[in-house]
Amino acid sequence: MHIPRAVAAAMLGLSIAAAPTLAVATPHTVTGGGWFLYAGSIPMQFGFSGVLEPNGSASGSFHHFYTDDVGTYEMWGDVTCLAFDTANGRSWVGGVLTKVITNDPEFPFRAGDDAWFRVLDSPDGDRSTAMGFVGIIPSSQAYCDLRIWPDGNARTHPVTRGEITVR
Repeated sequence: MHIPRAVAAAMLGLSIAAAPTLAVATPHTVTGGGWFLYAGSIPMQFGFSGVLEPNGSASGSFHHFYTDDVGTYEMWGDVTCLAFDTANGRSWVGGVLTKVITNDPEFPFRAGDDAWFRVLDSPDGDRSTAMGFVGIIPSSQAYCDLRIWPDGNARTHPVTRGEITVR
Protein backbone atom coordinates (compact mmCIF):
# COMPACT_ATOMS: atom_id res chain seq x y z
CA MET A 1 0.00 0.00 0.00
CA HIS A 2 1.35 3.37 -1.01
CA ILE A 3 0.68 6.39 1.22
CA PRO A 4 0.98 9.72 -0.55
CA ARG A 5 3.79 11.92 0.83
CA ALA A 6 1.38 14.65 1.94
CA VAL A 7 -0.64 12.16 4.02
CA ALA A 8 2.51 10.59 5.48
CA ALA A 9 3.83 14.03 6.42
CA ALA A 10 0.52 14.93 8.06
CA MET A 11 0.50 11.66 10.02
CA LEU A 12 4.08 12.22 11.13
CA GLY A 13 3.20 15.76 12.21
CA LEU A 14 0.25 14.48 14.27
CA SER A 15 2.36 11.79 15.93
CA ILE A 16 5.05 14.33 16.86
CA ALA A 17 2.44 16.74 18.20
CA ALA A 18 0.90 13.97 20.31
CA ALA A 19 4.28 12.78 21.66
CA PRO A 20 5.01 13.64 25.28
CA THR A 21 7.31 16.59 25.80
CA LEU A 22 10.15 16.70 28.25
CA ALA A 23 9.26 18.51 31.44
CA VAL A 24 11.23 21.70 31.85
CA ALA A 25 11.93 22.58 35.47
CA THR A 26 10.54 25.96 36.39
CA PRO A 27 12.04 28.29 38.94
CA HIS A 28 10.49 28.77 42.37
CA THR A 29 9.53 32.36 43.18
CA VAL A 30 8.66 34.28 46.30
CA THR A 31 7.37 37.85 46.37
CA GLY A 32 5.76 40.06 48.93
CA GLY A 33 5.30 43.48 50.34
CA GLY A 34 3.36 45.24 53.03
CA TRP A 35 3.37 45.64 56.79
CA PHE A 36 3.34 43.47 59.90
CA LEU A 37 3.53 44.25 63.61
CA TYR A 38 6.80 43.06 65.08
CA ALA A 39 6.46 42.06 68.74
CA GLY A 40 2.81 43.11 68.52
CA SER A 41 3.52 46.84 68.50
CA ILE A 42 6.29 47.89 66.08
CA PRO A 43 5.03 48.43 62.52
CA MET A 44 7.54 46.90 60.11
CA GLN A 45 7.42 47.56 56.38
CA PHE A 46 8.81 44.90 54.07
CA GLY A 47 9.23 44.18 50.39
CA PHE A 48 11.06 41.42 48.56
CA SER A 49 11.23 39.25 45.49
CA GLY A 50 13.33 36.20 44.84
CA VAL A 51 13.82 33.52 42.21
CA LEU A 52 15.41 30.11 42.74
CA GLU A 53 16.50 28.77 39.36
CA PRO A 54 16.48 25.04 38.60
CA ASN A 55 20.31 25.07 38.75
CA GLY A 56 20.15 26.22 42.41
CA SER A 57 21.18 29.84 41.88
CA ALA A 58 19.11 32.50 43.63
CA SER A 59 18.56 36.17 42.85
CA GLY A 60 16.36 39.00 44.00
CA SER A 61 16.23 41.79 46.54
CA PHE A 62 14.68 42.67 49.89
CA HIS A 63 13.92 45.72 52.03
CA HIS A 64 12.82 46.15 55.68
CA PHE A 65 12.00 49.42 57.47
CA TYR A 66 10.90 50.14 61.02
CA THR A 67 11.11 52.68 63.82
CA ASP A 68 11.20 51.76 67.50
CA ASP A 69 11.92 53.65 70.73
CA VAL A 70 15.68 53.56 70.00
CA GLY A 71 15.86 54.59 66.35
CA THR A 72 14.89 54.19 62.73
CA TYR A 73 16.22 51.27 60.68
CA GLU A 74 16.14 50.74 56.95
CA MET A 75 17.90 47.83 55.27
CA TRP A 76 18.22 46.71 51.67
CA GLY A 77 19.83 43.52 50.42
CA ASP A 78 20.45 41.15 47.54
CA VAL A 79 19.06 37.62 47.71
CA THR A 80 21.80 34.99 47.59
CA CYS A 81 19.87 31.91 48.71
CA LEU A 82 16.30 30.68 48.88
CA ALA A 83 14.61 27.55 50.17
CA PHE A 84 11.03 26.46 49.57
CA ASP A 85 8.33 24.26 51.04
CA THR A 86 5.67 25.14 48.46
CA ALA A 87 3.24 22.49 49.76
CA ASN A 88 3.00 24.48 53.00
CA GLY A 89 3.51 27.96 51.46
CA ARG A 90 6.85 28.50 53.18
CA SER A 91 10.03 30.19 51.98
CA TRP A 92 13.35 31.08 53.57
CA VAL A 93 15.09 34.15 52.10
CA GLY A 94 18.76 34.86 52.71
CA GLY A 95 21.18 37.40 51.36
CA VAL A 96 23.66 40.16 51.89
CA LEU A 97 22.84 43.67 53.05
CA THR A 98 23.68 46.25 50.40
CA LYS A 99 22.62 49.38 52.29
CA VAL A 100 21.77 50.18 55.90
CA ILE A 101 20.44 53.53 57.11
CA THR A 102 19.90 54.03 60.83
CA ASN A 103 20.24 56.76 63.42
CA ASP A 104 21.07 54.16 66.09
CA PRO A 105 24.85 54.42 66.58
CA GLU A 106 24.89 51.04 68.34
CA PHE A 107 23.23 49.09 65.50
CA PRO A 108 25.96 46.55 64.66
CA PHE A 109 24.95 45.48 61.13
CA ARG A 110 26.26 47.11 57.95
CA ALA A 111 26.36 46.62 54.20
CA GLY A 112 28.14 43.34 53.46
CA ASP A 113 26.62 41.48 56.43
CA ASP A 114 24.40 38.43 55.94
CA ALA A 115 20.70 38.76 56.75
CA TRP A 116 17.63 36.55 56.38
CA PHE A 117 13.94 36.07 57.11
CA ARG A 118 11.19 33.56 56.42
CA VAL A 119 7.67 33.99 55.08
CA LEU A 120 4.39 32.11 54.90
CA ASP A 121 1.82 32.34 52.09
CA SER A 122 -1.36 31.00 53.69
CA PRO A 123 -5.11 31.19 53.08
CA ASP A 124 -5.36 31.71 56.86
CA GLY A 125 -3.19 34.85 56.58
CA ASP A 126 0.31 35.58 55.34
CA ARG A 127 3.12 35.88 57.88
CA SER A 128 6.73 37.10 58.00
CA THR A 129 9.59 37.28 60.42
CA ALA A 130 11.81 40.24 61.14
CA MET A 131 15.32 40.04 59.74
CA GLY A 132 17.85 37.78 61.39
CA PHE A 133 21.60 38.21 61.39
CA VAL A 134 24.76 36.16 61.94
CA GLY A 135 24.97 34.69 65.42
CA ILE A 136 23.79 31.19 66.25
CA ILE A 137 23.33 30.67 62.51
CA PRO A 138 26.67 31.46 60.82
CA SER A 139 25.47 32.65 57.39
CA SER A 140 22.46 33.26 55.17
CA GLN A 141 23.33 30.10 53.22
CA ALA A 142 23.26 28.07 56.44
CA TYR A 143 19.87 29.62 57.23
CA CYS A 144 18.48 28.56 53.83
CA ASP A 145 20.01 25.09 54.17
CA LEU A 146 18.64 24.52 57.70
CA ARG A 147 15.07 25.55 56.78
CA ILE A 148 14.14 26.08 60.43
CA TRP A 149 10.39 26.48 60.99
CA PRO A 150 9.28 26.38 64.63
CA ASP A 151 5.95 24.76 65.49
CA GLY A 152 2.88 26.96 65.41
CA ASN A 153 4.58 29.50 63.12
CA ALA A 154 6.47 30.80 66.15
CA ARG A 155 8.27 34.12 65.67
CA THR A 156 6.32 34.91 62.50
CA HIS A 157 3.99 37.88 62.47
CA PRO A 158 0.66 38.27 60.65
CA VAL A 159 0.81 40.56 57.63
CA THR A 160 -1.59 43.43 58.40
CA ARG A 161 -1.42 45.02 54.93
CA GLY A 162 -0.06 43.51 51.75
CA GLU A 163 0.55 39.94 50.71
CA ILE A 164 3.10 37.21 50.19
CA THR A 165 3.19 34.73 47.30
CA VAL A 166 5.24 31.51 47.36
CA ARG A 167 5.38 29.45 44.14
